[in-house]
Amino acid sequence: MKDRFGIDASTLAGTQFWRRPQLGRRMFFRHMASAMGGYFLLPGRSAEHVAKAAVSPKGSAKNCIFVFMDGGPSHVDTFDLKEGAWTPASFQPTSFGDIRFPRGLMPALADQLDNVAFLRSVKAYALVHGLAKTWVNIGRNPTAGTAKIAPHIGSVVSMELVKQQGDLPAFVALNTPLGVGPGYLPPEYGPFYITPNGAGVGNTKHGYGPTRFDRRYGLLLSMDTELRYSGELGAAPNEMFSYNFAARKLMYNSDVDSIFTFGDGEKNRYGNSGFGNSCIAARNLLRARSGVRFIQITQGNWDQHDNIYAPNNSHVTLAKQFDSAIGPLLADLKNDGLLDETLVVAMGEFGRVPGPLNPTGGRDHYLQQTVLMAGGGVKGKRVIGATDRDGRATTEPGWSRQRDIRNEDLEATIYSALGIDWSTVRRDDPLGRGFEYVPFSDRDLYGPVHELWE
Repeated sequence: MKDRFGIDASTLAGTQFWRRPQLGRRMFFRHMASAMGGYFLLPGRSAEHVAKAAVSPKGSAKNCIFVFMDGGPSHVDTFDLKEGAWTPASFQPTSFGDIRFPRGLMPALADQLDNVAFLRSVKAYALVHGLAKTWVNIGRNPTAGTAKIAPHIGSVVSMELVKQQGDLPAFVALNTPLGVGPGYLPPEYGPFYITPNGAGVGNTKHGYGPTRFDRRYGLLLSMDTELRYSGELGAAPNEMFSYNFAARKLMYNSDVDSIFTFGDGEKNRYGNSGFGNSCIAARNLLRARSGVRFIQITQGNWDQHDNIYAPNNSHVTLAKQFDSAIGPLLADLKNDGLLDETLVVAMGEFGRVPGPLNPTGGRDHYLQQTVLMAGGGVKGKRVIGATDRDGRATTEPGWSRQRDIRNEDLEATIYSALGIDWSTVRRDDPLGRGFEYVPFSDRDLYGPVHELWE
């Protein structure tokens, strides 16, 4: 059965998709290419016809921390706990009001549930990792025409919210592999990648000291000036100058270095992991009022097809690592008075097959998933949406549009929380089609989950 967007969920979620992955991918791409291609060819379509009257951004947050749980965590073993004979006793399922939660698996997060809301009626469009990850990061179908120029959500936030560039870019990606960048937007709105280890920024000091570095940098500027302003090479020299200038602001900068400098005590309190170090750095970036507005943190290896409950190198290990860092992060942000102005989002690209485990003791890919939201004015200790007893499908959407929540809706929710008009259509894209912040804005097919604040 197809939903209102023309997506055949049963085709994507069927077991033949993973038993015959090449066939599944061909079917998916053929379906999506046809659907999206038809969208752009619809007669009378005008991206200028946007329902502005219905747009009222929430504007409850100044910053966003987006935690990407790379690989697809099992929703029924974390944020939408569904108990069965397979559930380990160590999970200690506990009721917190309307929330059934694995307290034994995530005790630190359990202590922060007053600040957390779970969106349980979320459904991905794709079951292929690469496709689904990109979909999350750009908030649109990666096979659509404008996807090739689409910026990361964080790049749009950076462009919209930064009035004056600080020492650090407004978009920082922590513990995150190189991936989606600013798209067709200027490079200064792209992510600044760094993997914090507590020892500062790294590679920001010249081998022969600041005096010689300044002399060489001055020589570079004098040599580049004529070329940069001649216009002979188009925008390339200016973009290179922007990169050089941004890098220069990090050199010998003790204020920036201190943000990424922390000791073993802090590391241990956040779980002593790469993910934990990134959460410390995210907290420090906000504490320092560094000008950073969108922070992405990645925790990888959630692709658990085998031995999901094994005590080591498994879902259990990753969940405890996540809990050991996200719990202190939420607590510290609240104590600092920063949680109210910072939207925290945690999600993967999709969920895992509910019910009993597969023959190898794991869970395979599944469209249904749950997303954690906290801070930024979000009302905590709540669940929006509900699934059936196994977590296989949405039984109650829990929001005004009365359907599953999609990536595009989550994108609109982030924009709205930050005070950004999600229905914006830019007219500076190189394709000349008009770039919509959220796809299908002229048809109002997607929108924010404002029930988070109600």
